[in-house]
Amino acid sequence: MVNILEKPEPKESDLIPNDEFRKRSAIFFKKYGKNIAEFTKILNENQISWGTLVEMNAEKYADNTAIKFEDITLTYREFNEWVNRYAHYFISMGLKKGDVVELMMTNRPQYLIIITAIGKIGGITSLINNDLRKLSLVHCLQLTPGKFIIVGENCFNTFDKVKSELDLSPVQNLYFLADQNLISTPKGFVELSQEVKNFPVENPPTTRDVKSSDPITYIFTSGTTGFPKATIFAHATMVTSYYVFGPMLLELTSDDTMYISLPLFHSNSLGAGCASTFGAGAAIAIGRKFSVTRFWDEIRKYKATAFNYIGEVCRYLMNQPPKLNDSDNPVRVVLGAGLRPEIWKDFQKRFNIAKIGEYYSATEAVGGFTNFFSFDCTVGYCLSSYAIVKYDYEEEKPVRNERGFMRRVKRGESGLLLFEIAGTAIFRGYTDKNATESKIFHNVFKEGDRWFNTGDLMRDIGNNHAQFVDRLGDTFRWKGHNISTTEVEKIINTFDQVSFSTVYGVQIPGADGRAGMTAIVPNTSVQDFNLKELADLLQKNLPPYGIPIFLRLKSELKTTATFKLKKVNLKKEGFDIKEINDPLYVILPDESEFTLLTKEIYENIQNRNYNF
Repeated sequence: MVNILEKPEPKESDLIPNDEFRKRSAIFFKKYGKNIAEFTKILNENQISWGTLVEMNAEKYADNTAIKFEDITLTYREFNEWVNRYAHYFISMGLKKGDVVELMMTNRPQYLIIITAIGKIGGITSLINNDLRKLSLVHCLQLTPGKFIIVGENCFNTFDKVKSELDLSPVQNLYFLADQNLISTPKGFVELSQEVKNFPVENPPTTRDVKSSDPITYIFTSGTTGFPKATIFAHATMVTSYYVFGPMLLELTSDDTMYISLPLFHSNSLGAGCASTFGAGAAIAIGRKFSVTRFWDEIRKYKATAFNYIGEVCRYLMNQPPKLNDSDNPVRVVLGAGLRPEIWKDFQKRFNIAKIGEYYSATEAVGGFTNFFSFDCTVGYCLSSYAIVKYDYEEEKPVRNERGFMRRVKRGESGLLLFEIAGTAIFRGYTDKNATESKIFHNVFKEGDRWFNTGDLMRDIGNNHAQFVDRLGDTFRWKGHNISTTEVEKIINTFDQVSFSTVYGVQIPGADGRAGMTAIVPNTSVQDFNLKELADLLQKNLPPYGIPIFLRLKSELKTTATFKLKKVNLKKEGFDIKEINDPLYVILPDESEFTLLTKEIYENIQNRNYNF
C-alpha cells in the first residue's frame, strides 16, 4: 500500500502553464472585473445579509421557481412569504438578534425557510448533524443551547433517546415539524407548521439590522480538540456564494436548476449550493438525501442543469456500472469540492459535463480557492493571501528555520496550507475560544503575523493554483466528512476492555479519503477481547462514517516526551498484514462486526473487490 505522502510530485506538464493562465485570467477579469469590484464594496459596507438577498429575489424573480421538492414548487415570492411567516412567529415568541435556535431535521424546504427566517431576525440557527448519536449528539446540543429546539419528524426518535440527558430549561421551547405524518405531535412539543401559517407575509423590519459580518448559523465540524466544534458561519459567506459562485463561477441563469442532495447542515450544500443558485434567480431541487441509485433519475425528474458534490459523490457515481444513457442527462455544470484528479477527466467525459466548478475552503476558513479559469484537476485560483509551507511529517508540525519562521514550498511541491488573517480576512472561529486559538499560527513569516491552519496538505501547481492532497494531523476525511480522531478515541476508551487507543486514517485502494483505523492496547487477552461489544458501542455512539473500519490490537503504543501518541509509523503501516505481526480486524462492507483480516481478505481489498 502506497502512503499518500510518498506520491511523486507532478511533472511540469501537470502544472498550470503560464501562457494559458495569463490568457484565461485576462478574459475572466475583463468579463467580471466590475462584478468583483461591486461585490468587494458590498462586503466592505457590511450592510447586506442573507435575508436581504432573499427579499431582493422576491421582487426581482418573484414568479421564478425557487424550490422544487418532490411534488412541491415554491416561487421566490412564495418562498419569501413562508420565511416571513416563520420570522414573525419567532419574533412574537421573543426571539431576538443573537439568540440561538437548534435545528435537527432532514432535507426539505422548511430547512432553508427556517434558517432564513431566523437569519432575518439576526438569530443563529445551530445546525445539528442528524447522523450523530448519543454522546456526540448530546455534546452538540449542549454546546449551543437554543432558546428554541426544532426537531423534524424523521429525527424525533434519535432526539428522544437523548432528551433526558440534556438538562433542558423550562424556558426552552420544543417544536416538532411534521413531515409524512407517521407520528403525531409528541407530548411537550408544539407543531410548528400549524403555529406559523396565519402570521403575516410581509418582510419583518428586523432584516435591515442584520449585517454581513453577523453569524447566521453554527455548523459543526470535527477537529483536534475532541468532540465536534461549533463553527461560526456568517451571512458574509452566503453573500459571497450569491455574488461569486452562481453568476461568475458557474455562469448560472434563471433558467437553471441546481440539484442538492447533500445534507443542508453542511456548508457545501447550504452556502455554495443554495446561495449560489439564488444568486442567479435559478431553482433549487432538494433531494432528501444522496442516493447513488436514484441520483440520475432525480436529476432528470427535476430537469436539473447543475448539482453540487463532494468528491465521494463523484466516486460513487463512477463506481456504478456504465449505462448507455450516462451522458444523456441535462446537467451542464457542477459545483463542489474534493473531485480527485485521477477521476476528474473520466467523470467529466462519462456524464457529459461541460464545466466543473471545483473550489476549496472550509466552513471556518478565511480564504479559499475557486476554479474560475476552468483548468482540469485543480481546486482553482486563490485571490486571498495564502501560503503552502514545508511540513515535517515525523514531528507533525511545520518546518521553521533558524530564525523561527516557516518556509514556503517550491512550485510542484506539497506542504501545509495556511491563509493569512489580515484586513477583511477575519477568522470568526468557534464558540470555544481555546479551539479558535488552536487554529492560528503566529509569527509565520514575520513577527506579529497571524495565519489560519487549514490542516490540509496541498500541492502548489503554480499561478496561485493548488491541488488537494490529504488532511493532516488529528483529522482525516472519509465519506465526505472530516473525522476527529480524538472524538472517536473518546468513545473507544469508554469500553472497559480498552486500556488505551489511538485512531488514524488509512488509505484503501480505489477509495477517496482515508478510512478510520484504531490501534488498541487491551487490558485483557486477545482471545478474551470482545469484538462484538466494541462494534456495538461504536455503532450506538458514532455516525456510520465515523466508525473505524480497521482494528489493530497492540501490547503498547509509543508516545513522545510530552506523551503525544506517535502515529506516523502506524499510518505508514496501515493494515498491511505483510508488515504487521499484531492481530488485525476489519468491518467489511454491509457487515456490522469485526472480522479477522486474513491474507485472502487483504488481497481482495488490494484488488478492489470490496466497495467500501
